[in-house]
Amino acid sequence: MRSSDTGARVVAYLRVSTDQQAAAAVSLDAQRRRCEAYASLYDLEIVEFVLDAGASAKSLEREALQFALGRLESGHAEGLLVAKLDRLTRSVADLGQLLDGVFSRHVLLSVAEQVDTRSAAGRLVLNILASVSQWEREAIGERTKAALATKKARGERVGTVPLGHAVEADGRTLATNPSEARALELVAELRAAGLSIRKIAHELNARGVPARGKKWHPTTVARVLSKLQPQETDHEDK
Repeated sequence: MRSSDTGARVVAYLRVSTDQQAAAAVSLDAQRRRCEAYASLYDLEIVEFVLDAGASAKSLEREALQFALGRLESGHAEGLLVAKLDRLTRSVADLGQLLDGVFSRHVLLSVAEQVDTRSAAGRLVLNILASVSQWEREAIGERTKAALATKKARGERVGTVPLGHAVEADGRTLATNPSEARALELVAELRAAGLSIRKIAHELNARGVPARGKKWHPTTVARVLSKLQPQETDHEDK
């Protein structure tokens, strides 16, 4: 920050993503101390601390954040100070919206990244940091998706055990569950015979066919049919 930029009045915005973090207050205290130290170093006046407790950064529609931004627009402060950029947002799109909107008229400062949007260089650094952050999240998502696909290809368990299968003793590998597999075949046979989804559920219960729950329901039969016959889109009785 340039010496000519000192003396600005700022709102310090703090956020934790879970109620547990808010109750512990550890993260909040750390953010507050960092903001206070930064303000002291650069001769900033923190006019207000604003807190979003248990709030995700997935959306900008957070009560405290909107209040803080409103304080800038009302002239109560000239800038917003955060301990770290991800306290404000994790989305490049949302950041772009803020930069084109409220932060085209007011200042954004981040302690961890040493960002100051009063300079073109500061705005450039901010955009680069946000882009890298989003890239990292998307790369992690792609790796996770690939890992799950590999597990499925190996026949290993991924998420809920599908109907017609059971987990082997190793806790990972899926094997056929004979009784459930037969139930799936019976569902297909009854549908082919022209029975409605509701009547199929009634017939399975009447025959005492084992179900994951206490009994078969039309919605369960519809889900089974959607897997067995992807073209099945009619869940109504006929």
